[in-house]
Amino acid sequence: MGVFPDFDGVGGIGDLRAVVGALLTFVLIVAVLMLIVSAIVWAIATAHGNYATASKGRIGVLVSVGAAILAGGGVAWMNWLLTLGAQL
Repeated sequence: MGVFPDFDGVGGIGDLRAVVGALLTFVLIVAVLMLIVSAIVWAIATAHGNYATASKGRIGVLVSVGAAILAGGGVAWMNWLLTLGAQL
């Protein structure tokens, strides 16, 4: 059975791919910048004994790493699903 999505059936699919690629790039850049800022806040707050702010910095680090993993993992998962669909 050869079932595969027809990407040419939708008008403007090239533009849609360009927009999605640009959004993915934007998400990854923001995640890296958030990681850097949150890590700096976490380090400075811990060094000065402000544990409430250090906790917020740690949460920022975890959220930024999670966002980067979800953004990259979403692309890998979609490619895997498309490959699996092509094999059926």
